[in-house]
Amino acid sequence: MSPDPPQQANPNDGWRLPSPAPSLREVHRTIPVPKSLSFWKKMLAFSGPGYLVAVGYMDPGNWATDLAGGSAFGYTLLCVILLSNLMAILLQSLCARLGIVTGRDLAQACRDHYSRPVAIGLWLLCEIAICACDLAEVIGSAIALNLLFKIPLVWGVCITALDVLAVMYLQNKGFRYIEALVITLILVIGGCFLLEIIFARPNFVEVLGGFAPKFEIVKNPAMLYVAIGILGATVMPHNLYLHSSIVQTRKYEQNAEGKREAIKFATIDSTTALMFALFINAAILIVSAATFHSRGQHEVAEIQDAYRLLSPTLTVPIASVVFALALLASGQNSTLTGTLAGQIVMEGFLNIRLRPWLRRLITRLIAIVPAVICTALYGESSTARLLVFSQVVLSLQLSFAVIPLILFTSDRRKMGEFAIPLGMKLLAWLTAGTIVALNVKYLADFFGLTALVLRLAGATGGA
Repeated sequence: MSPDPPQQANPNDGWRLPSPAPSLREVHRTIPVPKSLSFWKKMLAFSGPGYLVAVGYMDPGNWATDLAGGSAFGYTLLCVILLSNLMAILLQSLCARLGIVTGRDLAQACRDHYSRPVAIGLWLLCEIAICACDLAEVIGSAIALNLLFKIPLVWGVCITALDVLAVMYLQNKGFRYIEALVITLILVIGGCFLLEIIFARPNFVEVLGGFAPKFEIVKNPAMLYVAIGILGATVMPHNLYLHSSIVQTRKYEQNAEGKREAIKFATIDSTTALMFALFINAAILIVSAATFHSRGQHEVAEIQDAYRLLSPTLTVPIASVVFALALLASGQNSTLTGTLAGQIVMEGFLNIRLRPWLRRLITRLIAIVPAVICTALYGESSTARLLVFSQVVLSLQLSFAVIPLILFTSDRRKMGEFAIPLGMKLLAWLTAGTIVALNVKYLADFFGLTALVLRLAGATGGA
């Protein structure tokens, strides 16, 4: 590994350090977008990064919360999935704006803005979050292999490490190949759940009603807990770092007009892609509600239980196989984008480079070792606990990515004329506040602090 060569600093642009070399240098500005292209051809040229980001919003970590929400509360929590997705659309648009305008990804911006100890702390938190996310993806893929091919979970966990070979091969051929594979797998997942919805035959009037917010969610502690879990599993911190870097794979004009156009098309790309993520997350919950909740099965939260019950409950022999195929595509898709996120974070925060295969191998080992140990010791019963644990770790890190992102994109010295307007700034801070508050509540519930406070309050009131 070696540090990037120094470049000239501009003391008037709001940044403290010289402009660093771009992350993912091997694919930086490798996809040309000629100015002469028509609107639709430009949109096609900019399409791709948003779908890589959308993968993180439909990874195996989302499945358990969506399944639990649907089986326990029917369609009620669809509004939480919609709210989470709207938050994601806003935050990802800010990421694209930061990368396009400044030429820095979020990790590089944090390294520039904060002192070295703070930047190192943020890097460590982000690495832990990426490893936790990788853990969920490893377990999800291993469960799918077990369900489809009866491969033992321990061996399935080990097999998932081989995806590093696919990433290395595709990265050498060109970034468009990675994007094509990811989009193909998203279409597979979407197609599988479209079939599941057809099999489940949900009540579409009730489905539409589920997208309307209900005060009952806040009043019911059990419902609120699952709702917070859905939010924690939906808005992933590593996606913020990923998006701010991969939007720079497009070669557009480096002037105000070119950047303005790039922001527009990148925002369209990510918004469209995240609507696919909304469909898939909503579909998981809808299938769970229509299949299990409507038949009185209110405690189906395990992926394995959903697989075993789908076909006999729906009396459709292939329903369970389609479900497992979607899970496998989801897990493998997520590991592809996790590879890129890990490389971006290490290069951005530390200003050093490791070979992509070495970086991925390190991350994979950190995720695989605990997964192998737990599945070997406890079997299937440990997988749900590991999935929940991974989402708690992600919740801990989330605010440390969201708050710097909003600060940077609001700063006129750093962003110039592209600093976000007041209305968007207020929405962004409202989003950040909601995410932080709900995740604090989620963590307080997880560690028993909420119950402790309630007991103390009850004891004080009784005295």
